Amino acid sequence: MDLSTGRPRDTWGSKAAFVLAAAGSAVGLGNIWGFPTVAGQNGGAAFLLIYLAAVALIGAPVMLAELIVGRRTQRNPVGAFKDLAPGSVWVVVGGLGVFTGIIILSFYSVIAGWTLSYIFKTITGTFVAGVDTEAIYNELAGSAVPAISWHLLFIMITIYVVLGGVRDGIERWTKVLMPVLFALLVLLAIRAVTLSGAEAGLAFYLKPDFSKVTGAVILSAIGQAFFSLSLGMGAMITYGSYVSKRDDLVSSAAWVTFADTTIAILAGLIIFPTLFHAGLEPGAGGPGMVFVVLTSLLSSIPPAPYGGVIFGTGFFMLLGIAALTSSVSLLEVVTSWAVDERGMSRRKAAISLGAVAFLIGVPSALANGAVSWLTNLPGIGMDFLSFLFMLFGQYSLVIGALLISLFVGWVWGVKAAGEEVRENDGEFPLGRTWGFLIRFVAPSAIVAILVKMVVDLV
Repeated sequence: MDLSTGRPRDTWGSKAAFVLAAAGSAVGLGNIWGFPTVAGQNGGAAFLLIYLAAVALIGAPVMLAELIVGRRTQRNPVGAFKDLAPGSVWVVVGGLGVFTGIIILSFYSVIAGWTLSYIFKTITGTFVAGVDTEAIYNELAGSAVPAISWHLLFIMITIYVVLGGVRDGIERWTKVLMPVLFALLVLLAIRAVTLSGAEAGLAFYLKPDFSKVTGAVILSAIGQAFFSLSLGMGAMITYGSYVSKRDDLVSSAAWVTFADTTIAILAGLIIFPTLFHAGLEPGAGGPGMVFVVLTSLLSSIPPAPYGGVIFGTGFFMLLGIAALTSSVSLLEVVTSWAVDERGMSRRKAAISLGAVAFLIGVPSALANGAVSWLTNLPGIGMDFLSFLFMLFGQYSLVIGALLISLFVGWVWGVKAAGEEVRENDGEFPLGRTWGFLIRFVAPSAIVAILVKMVVDLV
Protein backbone atom coordinates (compact mmCIF):
# COMPACT_ATOMS: atom_id res chain seq x y z
CA MET A 1 0.00 0.00 0.00
CA ASP A 2 1.28 3.47 -0.93
CA LEU A 3 0.98 5.32 2.40
CA SER A 4 0.88 8.72 0.72
CA THR A 5 -2.15 7.95 -1.44
CA GLY A 6 -3.86 4.96 0.15
CA ARG A 7 -3.84 3.22 -3.23
CA PRO A 8 -2.65 -0.36 -3.80
CA ARG A 9 1.07 -0.68 -4.53
CA ASP A 10 2.09 -0.40 -8.18
CA THR A 11 3.00 -3.58 -10.04
CA TRP A 12 4.76 -4.26 -13.31
CA GLY A 13 2.43 -4.53 -16.30
CA SER A 14 3.82 -7.92 -17.29
CA LYS A 15 6.54 -10.43 -16.53
CA ALA A 16 8.48 -9.22 -19.59
CA ALA A 17 8.33 -5.66 -18.30
CA PHE A 18 9.79 -6.74 -14.97
CA VAL A 19 12.56 -8.74 -16.63
CA LEU A 20 13.55 -5.77 -18.80
CA ALA A 21 13.49 -3.38 -15.83
CA ALA A 22 15.44 -5.70 -13.52
CA ALA A 23 17.94 -6.49 -16.27
CA GLY A 24 18.30 -2.75 -16.84
CA SER A 25 19.04 -2.31 -13.14
CA ALA A 26 21.72 -5.00 -13.26
CA VAL A 27 23.24 -3.82 -16.52
CA GLY A 28 25.43 -0.77 -16.00
CA LEU A 29 28.75 0.78 -16.80
CA GLY A 30 30.45 -2.08 -14.99
CA ASN A 31 29.08 -4.58 -17.50
CA ILE A 32 30.29 -2.63 -20.50
CA TRP A 33 33.83 -1.90 -19.34
CA GLY A 34 34.12 -3.64 -15.96
CA PHE A 35 33.63 -7.19 -17.16
CA PRO A 36 36.02 -6.94 -20.14
CA THR A 37 38.60 -5.27 -17.90
CA VAL A 38 38.57 -7.97 -15.24
CA ALA A 39 38.38 -10.72 -17.87
CA GLY A 40 41.36 -9.21 -19.67
CA GLN A 41 43.39 -9.07 -16.48
CA ASN A 42 42.59 -12.68 -15.60
CA GLY A 43 43.22 -14.71 -18.73
CA GLY A 44 40.21 -14.14 -20.96
CA ALA A 45 38.27 -17.27 -21.90
CA ALA A 46 39.10 -19.37 -18.83
CA PHE A 47 37.91 -16.49 -16.65
CA LEU A 48 34.71 -16.31 -18.71
CA LEU A 49 33.83 -19.95 -17.98
CA ILE A 50 34.42 -19.53 -14.24
CA TYR A 51 32.38 -16.33 -14.31
CA LEU A 52 29.42 -18.14 -15.90
CA ALA A 53 29.56 -20.86 -13.23
CA ALA A 54 29.71 -18.22 -10.48
CA VAL A 55 26.70 -16.39 -11.91
CA ALA A 56 24.66 -19.62 -11.84
CA LEU A 57 25.78 -20.85 -8.40
CA ILE A 58 26.11 -17.60 -6.45
CA GLY A 59 24.68 -14.58 -8.25
CA ALA A 60 21.37 -16.08 -9.35
CA PRO A 61 20.52 -17.62 -5.92
CA VAL A 62 21.16 -14.32 -4.11
CA MET A 63 19.11 -12.45 -6.72
CA LEU A 64 16.21 -14.87 -6.24
CA ALA A 65 16.45 -14.40 -2.47
CA GLU A 66 16.16 -10.63 -2.84
CA LEU A 67 13.22 -10.94 -5.22
CA ILE A 68 11.41 -13.33 -2.86
CA VAL A 69 11.84 -10.90 0.05
CA GLY A 70 10.53 -8.04 -2.08
CA ARG A 71 7.46 -9.83 -3.42
CA ARG A 72 6.63 -11.43 -0.07
CA THR A 73 6.55 -8.09 1.76
CA GLN A 74 5.57 -5.71 -1.07
CA ARG A 75 7.85 -3.19 0.64
CA ASN A 76 11.10 -1.30 0.18
CA PRO A 77 14.28 -2.78 1.75
CA VAL A 78 13.72 -1.14 5.17
CA GLY A 79 10.03 -2.06 5.27
CA ALA A 80 10.78 -5.58 4.09
CA PHE A 81 13.03 -6.36 7.05
CA LYS A 82 10.59 -4.64 9.42
CA ASP A 83 7.89 -6.96 8.11
CA LEU A 84 9.87 -10.21 8.20
CA ALA A 85 11.83 -9.56 11.42
CA PRO A 86 9.85 -6.99 13.41
CA GLY A 87 11.66 -5.30 16.27
CA SER A 88 15.02 -6.82 15.35
CA VAL A 89 18.33 -5.31 14.28
CA TRP A 90 17.90 -6.79 10.79
CA VAL A 91 16.18 -3.59 9.69
CA VAL A 92 19.69 -2.12 9.57
CA VAL A 93 20.37 -4.30 6.51
CA GLY A 94 17.54 -2.57 4.67
CA GLY A 95 18.80 0.80 5.81
CA LEU A 96 22.27 -0.04 4.57
CA GLY A 97 20.82 -0.84 1.14
CA VAL A 98 18.92 2.46 0.95
CA PHE A 99 21.92 4.51 2.08
CA THR A 100 24.25 2.63 -0.27
CA GLY A 101 21.89 3.26 -3.19
CA ILE A 102 21.88 7.04 -2.85
CA ILE A 103 25.66 7.23 -2.34
CA ILE A 104 26.34 5.06 -5.41
CA LEU A 105 23.92 7.20 -7.43
CA SER A 106 25.80 10.33 -6.34
CA PHE A 107 29.11 9.32 -7.93
CA TYR A 108 27.71 7.02 -10.62
CA SER A 109 25.90 9.95 -12.21
CA VAL A 110 29.18 11.87 -12.45
CA ILE A 111 30.72 9.20 -14.70
CA ALA A 112 27.41 8.74 -16.52
CA GLY A 113 27.40 12.47 -17.22
CA TRP A 114 30.73 12.09 -19.01
CA THR A 115 29.11 9.57 -21.37
CA LEU A 116 26.45 12.14 -22.31
CA SER A 117 29.17 14.65 -23.15
CA TYR A 118 31.03 12.09 -25.25
CA ILE A 119 27.93 11.29 -27.30
CA PHE A 120 28.00 14.88 -28.56
CA LYS A 121 31.78 14.85 -28.98
CA THR A 122 31.70 11.76 -31.20
CA ILE A 123 28.73 12.97 -33.25
CA THR A 124 30.57 16.20 -34.04
CA GLY A 125 33.72 14.36 -35.13
CA THR A 126 35.96 15.45 -32.27
CA PHE A 127 38.10 12.33 -32.30
CA VAL A 128 40.06 12.70 -35.52
CA ALA A 129 43.55 11.32 -36.12
CA GLY A 130 46.19 12.91 -33.90
CA VAL A 131 43.80 14.54 -31.45
CA ASP A 132 44.94 14.51 -27.81
CA THR A 133 42.17 12.36 -26.27
CA GLU A 134 43.72 12.53 -22.80
CA ALA A 135 43.60 16.33 -22.86
CA ILE A 136 39.94 16.24 -23.94
CA TYR A 137 39.11 13.88 -21.08
CA ASN A 138 41.01 15.97 -18.52
CA GLU A 139 39.29 19.13 -19.72
CA LEU A 140 35.89 17.54 -19.08
CA ALA A 141 36.51 15.53 -15.90
CA GLY A 142 38.99 17.99 -14.39
CA SER A 143 36.99 21.19 -14.85
CA ALA A 144 34.34 22.10 -12.29
CA VAL A 145 31.65 23.66 -14.48
CA PRO A 146 31.37 20.99 -17.21
CA ALA A 147 31.76 18.09 -14.77
CA ILE A 148 29.03 19.40 -12.44
CA SER A 149 26.78 20.42 -15.35
CA TRP A 150 26.78 16.97 -16.96
CA HIS A 151 26.31 15.38 -13.53
CA LEU A 152 23.26 17.60 -12.98
CA LEU A 153 21.80 16.81 -16.41
CA PHE A 154 22.07 13.07 -15.83
CA ILE A 155 20.45 13.32 -12.39
CA MET A 156 17.60 15.34 -13.92
CA ILE A 157 16.99 12.69 -16.58
CA THR A 158 16.96 10.00 -13.88
CA ILE A 159 14.46 11.97 -11.79
CA TYR A 160 12.22 12.44 -14.84
CA VAL A 161 11.99 8.69 -15.42
CA VAL A 162 11.33 7.85 -11.76
CA LEU A 163 8.64 10.55 -11.49
CA GLY A 164 6.48 8.53 -13.87
CA GLY A 165 6.18 5.70 -11.38
CA VAL A 166 6.56 1.98 -11.99
CA ARG A 167 4.43 1.54 -15.11
CA ASP A 168 4.39 4.99 -16.67
CA GLY A 169 8.00 5.78 -15.84
CA ILE A 170 10.43 2.92 -15.27
CA GLU A 171 8.55 0.26 -17.24
CA ARG A 172 7.72 2.53 -20.16
CA TRP A 173 11.28 3.71 -20.61
CA THR A 174 12.99 0.35 -20.08
CA LYS A 175 10.74 -1.18 -22.75
CA VAL A 176 12.38 1.26 -25.16
CA LEU A 177 15.89 1.56 -23.75
CA MET A 178 16.72 -2.11 -23.21
CA PRO A 179 15.93 -3.26 -26.78
CA VAL A 180 17.91 -0.26 -28.10
CA LEU A 181 20.82 -1.17 -25.80
CA PHE A 182 20.80 -4.77 -27.02
CA ALA A 183 20.60 -3.72 -30.68
CA LEU A 184 23.54 -1.34 -30.22
CA LEU A 185 25.56 -4.10 -28.57
CA VAL A 186 24.94 -6.51 -31.42
CA LEU A 187 25.72 -3.94 -34.12
CA LEU A 188 28.91 -2.76 -32.41
CA ALA A 189 30.02 -6.35 -31.78
CA ILE A 190 29.53 -7.17 -35.47
CA ARG A 191 31.65 -4.18 -36.44
CA ALA A 192 34.32 -4.95 -33.84
CA VAL A 193 34.81 -8.59 -34.86
CA THR A 194 35.31 -7.53 -38.49
CA LEU A 195 38.21 -5.17 -37.67
CA SER A 196 41.70 -6.18 -38.75
CA GLY A 197 43.41 -8.13 -35.98
CA ALA A 198 40.10 -9.02 -34.33
CA GLU A 199 40.86 -12.74 -34.66
CA ALA A 200 43.51 -12.54 -31.95
CA GLY A 201 41.08 -10.77 -29.65
CA LEU A 202 38.42 -13.40 -30.23
CA ALA A 203 40.91 -16.20 -29.57
CA PHE A 204 41.94 -14.59 -26.29
CA TYR A 205 38.31 -14.17 -25.28
CA LEU A 206 36.80 -17.45 -26.46
CA LYS A 207 39.60 -20.08 -26.38
CA PRO A 208 40.32 -20.98 -22.74
CA ASP A 209 43.84 -21.48 -21.45
CA PHE A 210 43.35 -23.18 -18.10
CA SER A 211 47.03 -22.84 -17.22
CA LYS A 212 46.22 -19.22 -16.35
CA VAL A 213 43.63 -20.20 -13.73
CA THR A 214 44.71 -19.48 -10.16
CA GLY A 215 42.89 -18.99 -6.89
CA ALA A 216 43.00 -15.24 -7.45
CA VAL A 217 41.42 -15.66 -10.90
CA ILE A 218 38.60 -17.76 -9.44
CA LEU A 219 37.89 -15.19 -6.72
CA SER A 220 37.98 -12.38 -9.30
CA ALA A 221 35.42 -14.25 -11.41
CA ILE A 222 33.16 -14.79 -8.39
CA GLY A 223 33.47 -11.13 -7.47
CA GLN A 224 32.64 -9.95 -10.97
CA ALA A 225 29.62 -12.27 -11.16
CA PHE A 226 28.40 -10.82 -7.90
CA PHE A 227 28.97 -7.13 -8.73
CA SER A 228 27.49 -7.40 -12.23
CA LEU A 229 24.01 -8.31 -10.92
CA SER A 230 23.34 -5.24 -8.71
CA LEU A 231 23.04 -7.33 -5.56
CA GLY A 232 23.30 -6.18 -1.96
CA MET A 233 21.85 -2.67 -2.29
CA GLY A 234 18.13 -3.31 -2.20
CA ALA A 235 17.41 -2.74 -5.89
CA MET A 236 16.15 -6.28 -6.46
CA ILE A 237 14.13 -6.21 -3.23
CA THR A 238 12.49 -2.99 -4.41
CA TYR A 239 11.85 -4.23 -7.95
CA GLY A 240 10.65 -7.55 -6.55
CA SER A 241 8.10 -5.69 -4.42
CA TYR A 242 6.38 -4.59 -7.63
CA VAL A 243 6.11 -8.15 -9.00
CA SER A 244 2.60 -9.53 -9.22
CA LYS A 245 1.81 -12.59 -7.13
CA ARG A 246 0.83 -14.26 -10.40
CA ASP A 247 4.30 -14.02 -11.96
CA ASP A 248 6.84 -16.82 -11.65
CA LEU A 249 9.82 -15.46 -9.70
CA VAL A 250 12.18 -18.35 -10.44
CA SER A 251 11.96 -18.06 -14.21
CA SER A 252 12.01 -14.25 -13.93
CA ALA A 253 15.26 -14.35 -11.93
CA ALA A 254 16.70 -16.75 -14.51
CA TRP A 255 15.80 -14.43 -17.38
CA VAL A 256 17.24 -11.37 -15.62
CA THR A 257 20.48 -13.24 -14.92
CA PHE A 258 20.63 -14.47 -18.52
CA ALA A 259 20.07 -10.99 -19.95
CA ASP A 260 22.69 -9.39 -17.71
CA THR A 261 25.27 -12.08 -18.50
CA THR A 262 24.58 -11.95 -22.23
CA ILE A 263 25.15 -8.20 -22.28
CA ALA A 264 28.45 -8.56 -20.40
CA ILE A 265 29.60 -11.22 -22.88
CA LEU A 266 28.62 -9.05 -25.85
CA ALA A 267 30.57 -6.16 -24.33
CA GLY A 268 33.64 -8.39 -24.41
CA LEU A 269 33.02 -9.04 -28.10
CA ILE A 270 33.29 -5.27 -28.62
CA ILE A 271 36.21 -4.44 -26.35
CA PHE A 272 38.69 -7.28 -27.01
CA PRO A 273 38.65 -7.20 -30.84
CA THR A 274 38.95 -3.40 -30.71
CA LEU A 275 41.91 -3.51 -28.31
CA PHE A 276 43.71 -6.19 -30.31
CA HIS A 277 42.97 -4.24 -33.50
CA ALA A 278 45.00 -1.41 -31.97
CA GLY A 279 47.70 -3.70 -30.56
CA LEU A 280 46.83 -2.85 -26.94
CA GLU A 281 46.93 -4.98 -23.82
CA PRO A 282 43.64 -6.83 -23.11
CA GLY A 283 43.70 -5.77 -19.45
CA ALA A 284 43.25 -2.10 -20.29
CA GLY A 285 39.98 -0.90 -18.84
CA GLY A 286 37.95 1.50 -16.75
CA PRO A 287 37.25 5.14 -17.53
CA GLY A 288 40.75 5.65 -18.91
CA MET A 289 40.27 2.88 -21.44
CA VAL A 290 36.87 4.16 -22.51
CA PHE A 291 37.40 7.91 -22.55
CA VAL A 292 41.06 8.03 -23.58
CA VAL A 293 42.19 4.79 -25.23
CA LEU A 294 39.04 3.85 -27.13
CA THR A 295 38.44 7.37 -28.41
CA SER A 296 42.01 7.49 -29.75
CA LEU A 297 41.14 4.47 -31.94
CA LEU A 298 38.01 5.92 -33.50
CA SER A 299 39.78 7.64 -36.38
CA SER A 300 41.28 4.29 -37.46
CA ILE A 301 37.97 2.45 -37.73
CA PRO A 302 37.00 2.13 -41.42
CA PRO A 303 35.42 3.44 -43.48
CA ALA A 304 37.11 6.78 -42.85
CA PRO A 305 36.07 9.32 -41.72
CA TYR A 306 32.61 8.07 -40.79
CA GLY A 307 33.40 4.65 -39.30
CA GLY A 308 34.73 6.06 -36.05
CA VAL A 309 31.93 8.59 -35.74
CA ILE A 310 29.27 5.89 -36.09
CA PHE A 311 31.08 3.39 -33.85
CA GLY A 312 31.90 5.98 -31.19
CA THR A 313 28.43 7.53 -31.13
CA GLY A 314 26.85 4.09 -30.84
CA PHE A 315 29.23 3.06 -28.09
CA PHE A 316 28.67 6.11 -25.91
CA MET A 317 24.92 5.90 -26.47
CA LEU A 318 25.22 2.33 -25.26
CA LEU A 319 27.07 3.48 -22.14
CA GLY A 320 24.53 6.22 -21.51
CA ILE A 321 21.56 3.85 -21.74
CA ALA A 322 23.23 1.26 -19.48
CA ALA A 323 24.01 3.99 -16.95
CA LEU A 324 20.46 5.38 -17.03
CA THR A 325 18.70 2.04 -16.48
CA SER A 326 20.94 1.45 -13.45
CA SER A 327 20.62 4.96 -12.02
CA VAL A 328 16.84 4.74 -12.26
CA SER A 329 16.85 1.66 -10.04
CA LEU A 330 19.17 3.39 -7.55
CA LEU A 331 16.86 6.38 -7.23
CA GLU A 332 13.81 4.11 -7.12
CA VAL A 333 15.19 2.31 -4.04
CA VAL A 334 15.34 5.51 -1.99
CA THR A 335 12.13 6.88 -3.50
CA SER A 336 10.27 3.71 -2.55
CA TRP A 337 11.65 4.00 0.97
CA ALA A 338 10.45 7.61 1.28
CA VAL A 339 6.99 6.77 -0.08
CA ASP A 340 6.51 3.64 2.05
CA GLU A 341 8.17 4.65 5.30
CA ARG A 342 7.81 8.44 5.31
CA GLY A 343 4.48 8.82 3.53
CA MET A 344 5.92 11.22 0.96
CA SER A 345 4.42 11.61 -2.49
CA ARG A 346 6.44 10.04 -5.30
CA ARG A 347 7.00 13.45 -6.87
CA LYS A 348 8.37 15.01 -3.67
CA ALA A 349 10.48 11.94 -2.88
CA ALA A 350 12.05 11.58 -6.33
CA ILE A 351 12.87 15.28 -6.71
CA SER A 352 14.16 15.86 -3.19
CA LEU A 353 16.24 12.67 -3.00
CA GLY A 354 17.53 13.21 -6.53
CA ALA A 355 18.65 16.66 -5.41
CA VAL A 356 20.38 15.11 -2.39
CA ALA A 357 22.20 12.66 -4.66
CA PHE A 358 23.30 15.56 -6.87
CA LEU A 359 24.68 17.54 -3.92
CA ILE A 360 26.47 14.52 -2.47
CA GLY A 361 27.94 13.90 -5.93
CA VAL A 362 29.47 17.36 -6.33
CA PRO A 363 32.72 16.42 -4.52
CA SER A 364 33.02 13.38 -6.81
CA ALA A 365 32.58 15.66 -9.83
CA LEU A 366 35.43 17.82 -8.50
CA ALA A 367 37.70 14.88 -7.66
CA ASN A 368 39.33 14.43 -11.06
CA GLY A 369 41.54 17.52 -11.04
CA ALA A 370 39.22 20.42 -10.25
CA VAL A 371 40.02 20.42 -6.50
CA SER A 372 43.47 19.16 -5.53
CA TRP A 373 42.69 17.68 -2.10
CA LEU A 374 39.68 15.79 -3.51
CA THR A 375 41.92 14.46 -6.28
CA ASN A 376 44.32 12.99 -3.72
CA LEU A 377 42.70 12.58 -0.30
CA PRO A 378 45.20 13.20 2.50
CA GLY A 379 46.24 9.96 4.20
CA ILE A 380 44.21 7.80 1.80
CA GLY A 381 46.08 8.13 -1.47
CA MET A 382 43.12 8.08 -3.85
CA ASP A 383 40.59 10.51 -5.21
CA PHE A 384 37.23 11.09 -3.53
CA LEU A 385 35.18 9.32 -6.23
CA SER A 386 37.38 6.22 -6.10
CA PHE A 387 37.19 6.24 -2.31
CA LEU A 388 33.37 6.28 -2.36
CA PHE A 389 33.37 3.55 -4.99
CA MET A 390 35.59 1.38 -2.81
CA LEU A 391 33.44 1.90 0.31
CA PHE A 392 29.97 1.70 -1.22
CA GLY A 393 30.39 0.22 -4.69
CA GLN A 394 32.38 -2.71 -3.30
CA TYR A 395 32.46 -3.22 0.49
CA SER A 396 28.91 -2.10 1.24
CA LEU A 397 27.45 -4.27 -1.55
CA VAL A 398 29.37 -7.35 -0.44
CA ILE A 399 28.38 -6.89 3.21
CA GLY A 400 24.76 -6.24 2.23
CA ALA A 401 24.54 -9.35 0.06
CA LEU A 402 26.19 -11.47 2.77
CA LEU A 403 23.67 -10.32 5.35
CA ILE A 404 20.73 -10.86 2.98
CA SER A 405 21.85 -14.41 2.17
CA LEU A 406 22.31 -15.18 5.88
CA PHE A 407 18.92 -13.68 6.71
CA VAL A 408 17.03 -15.61 4.05
CA GLY A 409 19.00 -18.80 4.59
CA TRP A 410 19.09 -18.93 8.38
CA VAL A 411 16.83 -16.30 10.03
CA TRP A 412 13.66 -16.02 7.98
CA GLY A 413 14.53 -19.44 6.59
CA VAL A 414 14.58 -21.23 3.25
CA LYS A 415 11.35 -23.01 4.22
CA ALA A 416 9.42 -19.74 4.53
CA ALA A 417 11.04 -18.38 1.36
CA GLY A 418 10.20 -21.56 -0.51
CA GLU A 419 6.60 -21.36 0.67
CA GLU A 420 6.34 -17.87 -0.84
CA VAL A 421 7.48 -19.28 -4.18
CA ARG A 422 5.23 -22.35 -4.08
CA GLU A 423 2.17 -20.45 -2.85
CA ASN A 424 2.21 -18.09 -5.80
CA ASP A 425 4.24 -19.87 -8.51
CA GLY A 426 3.25 -23.48 -7.94
CA GLU A 427 6.13 -25.94 -7.96
CA PHE A 428 9.69 -25.04 -6.93
CA PRO A 429 11.62 -28.05 -8.29
CA LEU A 430 15.04 -26.57 -7.53
CA GLY A 431 14.03 -25.47 -4.04
CA ARG A 432 16.40 -27.83 -2.23
CA THR A 433 19.30 -26.88 -4.47
CA TRP A 434 18.57 -23.18 -4.05
CA GLY A 435 18.32 -23.63 -0.27
CA PHE A 436 21.75 -25.28 -0.15
CA LEU A 437 23.28 -22.55 -2.32
CA ILE A 438 21.81 -19.65 -0.35
CA ARG A 439 22.67 -21.17 3.04
CA PHE A 440 26.16 -22.48 2.39
CA VAL A 441 27.67 -21.74 -1.02
CA ALA A 442 26.73 -18.07 -1.45
CA PRO A 443 27.76 -16.92 2.07
CA SER A 444 31.07 -18.80 1.84
CA ALA A 445 31.84 -17.30 -1.56
CA ILE A 446 30.88 -13.79 -0.46
CA VAL A 447 33.09 -14.06 2.63
CA ALA A 448 35.95 -15.16 0.33
CA ILE A 449 35.34 -12.07 -1.86
CA LEU A 450 35.38 -9.84 1.21
CA VAL A 451 38.62 -11.36 2.49
CA LYS A 452 40.26 -10.95 -0.92
CA MET A 453 39.18 -7.30 -1.04
CA VAL A 454 40.67 -6.63 2.38
CA VAL A 455 43.93 -8.42 1.51
CA ASP A 456 44.21 -6.49 -1.78
CA LEU A 457 43.61 -3.22 0.06
CA VAL A 458 46.25 -3.94 2.68
